[in-house]
Amino acid sequence: MDARKKRLRPAAKSLPQVMREFLTPEVFKQVRRVFSLRKRPRWDIHPLLYVLLLMSWCAGDSLAERFEVARGCYVACCPKRKRPGKSWAGFEKALAKLPMPVLRALADAVRARLAAVFSPWLELGGFIPLGCDGSRQETPRSAELERRLGTFGKEGSAPTIWITAIVHLTLGIPWCWRLGRGGKASERTHLLQMIPRLPKLALIVTDAGYVGYELMRQLLIAQVWFLMRMSSNATFYTLHETPLETFREGLVYYWPQSAQEKGLPPLRGRLLRVTSRCRKIDVWLFTNVEDPSRLTLDAAGQLYRRRWENEGYFRTYKRTLKKLKLESRTLRLVHREAEASLIALQLLLAAGALAVNRSQANREAPPEPCSPRRVLLEIRRELVAPRLHRDFAQRLAAAQRERRPRTTAKQKREWPRRKPHKPPNPPVLLWLTDELKAKAQQDLIAA
Repeated sequence: MDARKKRLRPAAKSLPQVMREFLTPEVFKQVRRVFSLRKRPRWDIHPLLYVLLLMSWCAGDSLAERFEVARGCYVACCPKRKRPGKSWAGFEKALAKLPMPVLRALADAVRARLAAVFSPWLELGGFIPLGCDGSRQETPRSAELERRLGTFGKEGSAPTIWITAIVHLTLGIPWCWRLGRGGKASERTHLLQMIPRLPKLALIVTDAGYVGYELMRQLLIAQVWFLMRMSSNATFYTLHETPLETFREGLVYYWPQSAQEKGLPPLRGRLLRVTSRCRKIDVWLFTNVEDPSRLTLDAAGQLYRRRWENEGYFRTYKRTLKKLKLESRTLRLVHREAEASLIALQLLLAAGALAVNRSQANREAPPEPCSPRRVLLEIRRELVAPRLHRDFAQRLAAAQRERRPRTTAKQKREWPRRKPHKPPNPPVLLWLTDELKAKAQQDLIAA
C-alpha cells in the first residue's frame, strides 16, 4: 500500500500540468522519430498536435472558432516556445500535410503512458477487463467524401466512417481503436488487428456481433482471454447429452460446419448461462477461461454488465464532445480529425479518472470512472479564464458520476433510424457423437 502511494505523483493544479501528465517529453520523442522533415515548417509538431487536441475540447460553432481559442490557450500555456501560425487556413494546410503515422505514434505513446499511470487500477479479479464495440460516424456530404467513402443504408444517406474501440470497463478510458469505411468495415477484422496492442491479462468482453470461429481461434493462439455473448448462430457440442433448458455452465466445443469442412479443430471453452430476476431473457456467454474458480458465473455476469461502459463511451464521444458528425470536408482531414478527437477524448477521460481515483480514501475499492461532462466543463473553464478559477485539482476530483438508486425503469427512446433491439436467442447445443469425436481427434492431430 505505501509503495503504491509513493509511485503516484501529486495532483495536477492546472490544465498544462494535466496535459504534461500524459503528454510527457518522452511521448513527443517517440512522435518525432516518425515525424521527420528536411526543413523546419511554420507549424512545428508540438504546437500542431497541442492545438489539434485542444480544439476537441473547445466550444464553438465552427472549426475556425475553436482554432482561435485553442491557439490562444497554447500561447498562454507555452509562453517560452515559438509562436505558431495565426490563420486557420495555414493550420488546415499544415494538418493536411501531417502523416497519419504521426497520430498513430502519438496514440501508441499515450497508451504506454496510461499503462504506467493507471497500473494500480487496471486489474479487476486477476484480469484487465476491456470491452470492444463499434459505431458509425457521419461526415459532410462533399463530393470527395461521397466518392471515397460511399453511403450506407438508404439512398441519400451521408458518408460515414466506422470506429471500433476497446475501452477499459472499470475506468471508462479507451485503450485503442481502429477506423474504417462506414459501409464495409468489419468489427471482427478490427479486433484482430488490435490484438498486438492488448496488454497482458486482457479479458475482451463483446456482444453477440463478434461470434466467429476465426476470431476466437486467433484470440486463443494469441493467448488472449475473451468473454463473448452467444446467439442462435452459434452451435456448441457437449460430451454428454444435456438439455438446453437445464444447462447452467460447463465445458463445450465450438465447431461450426464451415470449420469442419476445412479440417479445422474444435475450440474448447466454457459456456455460461447468466440469469437475472429483473430480466426475462438469459444471457449466454462463451469464454476460454476454463477454471471456474478464476472466473465464476457471477463474476462473468458482472463483467458483461460492465460492457455498457463501451456503449457510454460512444455516447460521450458523439454527444458530449459533439462529434456526432465530423466537420472536415476532405478525406485526409476527416481521418486526422477523427484520430485526433479520439486521442483528445482519451486524455480527457484519463485526466478525470486519475483525479477521481487519487481522491479516494479507500485505495482497495474498485476504480471509479469520471463524469465526462463535468470534466469537460472544468477544462473549458480553464481554457477561457485559467486565472479566475482556482483549485483545479479539487474541481477535477469532484467530477464524479452521479450514483443514485433507481425506483423506476429507464425510459426507452425511439430513434427514427434505429431498429428496435431484439435480444439474441440461445445458442444451439448438440451432443458430440462418436463419429464427430473421431473426426475431431483427427483434426487435432493434423493441427
